[in-house]
Amino acid sequence: MYDKAPYIAVSSSARDCYSGWERIGLALHAAVARRLAAGGPQTVCVECYPGVAIQEARERLEAILQPARVISTERLFLSAAELNRRMEPLLTDDPVFGVMNTIGIEDYFDPEKLEAAEREVEEFRNGIALVIGVGAALVAPRPDLLIYADLARWEIQRRQRRGEIGNLGAGNVDDLPSLKYKRAFFLDWRAADRLKQTLLAEIDFVLDTNDPRLPKMISGEAMRGGLRMAVRGPFRVVPFFDPGPWGGHWMEEVCDLPRDVPNYAWCFDCVPEENSLLLGFGDARVEIPSLNLVYTQPRELLGDNIYEHFGAEFPIRFDLLDTVGGGNLSLQVHPLTQYVQEKFGLFYTQDESYYLLDAKDGACVYLGTKENIDPAAMLCDLKAAQQVGGNFNADLYVNRWPAKMHDHFLIPAGTVHCSGRDSMVLEISATPYIFTFKLWDWGRVGLDGRPRPIHLERGAANIQWERTTEWVRRSLINRIEPLSSGDGWHEERTGLHEFEFIETRRHWFTGAVPHDTCGTVNVLNLVQGRQAVVESPTGAFQPFAVNYAETFIVPAQVGPYTIRPCGFAEGTQCATIKAFVRPQR
Repeated sequence: MYDKAPYIAVSSSARDCYSGWERIGLALHAAVARRLAAGGPQTVCVECYPGVAIQEARERLEAILQPARVISTERLFLSAAELNRRMEPLLTDDPVFGVMNTIGIEDYFDPEKLEAAEREVEEFRNGIALVIGVGAALVAPRPDLLIYADLARWEIQRRQRRGEIGNLGAGNVDDLPSLKYKRAFFLDWRAADRLKQTLLAEIDFVLDTNDPRLPKMISGEAMRGGLRMAVRGPFRVVPFFDPGPWGGHWMEEVCDLPRDVPNYAWCFDCVPEENSLLLGFGDARVEIPSLNLVYTQPRELLGDNIYEHFGAEFPIRFDLLDTVGGGNLSLQVHPLTQYVQEKFGLFYTQDESYYLLDAKDGACVYLGTKENIDPAAMLCDLKAAQQVGGNFNADLYVNRWPAKMHDHFLIPAGTVHCSGRDSMVLEISATPYIFTFKLWDWGRVGLDGRPRPIHLERGAANIQWERTTEWVRRSLINRIEPLSSGDGWHEERTGLHEFEFIETRRHWFTGAVPHDTCGTVNVLNLVQGRQAVVESPTGAFQPFAVNYAETFIVPAQVGPYTIRPCGFAEGTQCATIKAFVRPQR
């Protein structure tokens, strides 16, 4: 019953969505016809997210609009060699990590070429001028028609892996997908999102380019209306699934996934920086990045307290890690806050936890170092295993804890950890998930046949060696604290650790459980039970059904809501795990 394509119903009519280039063309013709009939010039600006198939879009739009002038932004960029020289300090020579930064799309342009193109648009006097590409809005800052061609990050990654695209202005289409992803993460997406935030309120049309066979377009107001609708009640982002060298097969069954990949390691089901939203118009679906919601409705979604401390950034992440029939995750550690501030320009790090949705016989979690070990010996053995391709005896140095369904392991940054095989983990963490330092990968290579990067030196700088067996047992495993109860339900605090800014609560219930966002966004997963329904005591939103293992978001502005079993789950005990940000002083 897992819903792989959840959507927000915006309109009952598919006519509000223009599917295919023919209908898109008719809509755009109508939009420009009145001004052209009056004899005035028309500037059509098509701002594109990096990764959009710009050449095809340009050819289609030229055929539709018959412009008298076409300006494509790609010819205005700095040379690839010059861009690479300027970006090198931000990318570093590390294969995975760069530095968070304040780069903007304007930094990709040759200033003289940009100024000349702006002047060309300003002086245009007759017919239609089409300005298209990444940064088109810089060339035509006051267009008569603003179209935003958008693309989901997951689709960008697929195009990178297929060798279809490189990075913005870099001329690197043949680079390894991992390097293209790194550059997009630290440079292209940061810059494009900064520009996008300034445009979302002004966009006339949004072009969904995720399916090149069937592009779709909606009005900017339809998108903004859909996003306003999203924060009135619970919703889900679109999950995506990815194989990995340690991946398993639990999600294949539970989520009814295709068997066309060797395994499924990850399900990203609440990572708004990476996930998409589907907006429904009758039977038509328009896919947009869920970051558009964070950018346009930050206070309504996140709440004032989170917005004031984190800005328009979603700080909570839920994802699924499947090792059932697979292997151990890499032994790893997350950096301390001071380290990410100094080295990467972040102001918070990835504290996390493992909640066991399922666990087979022999399942375990590696967590914390053993008592009285020699840190230098452990690091020496790790280094030797990497250098000569030998083995690292993790059990000699790291605690291996038995794991069963509904166990909750807390993992503050600096703690050595990994999930063992035959586990189904709901990972609850802070958002900057790319910053993981692998210490040992069990002698494996990635699905591409290449060794996976190990960051032993960085890891060694962050391991908190005092987090040994007894401290871990006392502080990080099943810190269950009963809190409250009512008719057919009871609530427990399960974490996270006091070092971490996220709080988690578990509710067991056979009847309706009262919840309240208390002005901060809630993220939940149905960890037991076939189905539950989320309802508003005042009828403020339509009842929202969720299925087992689905993650859903309750926006801050919702306030009171209830959750109860429904459908096949009526009369049975269900459970949710809920995460929220503790009040920030």
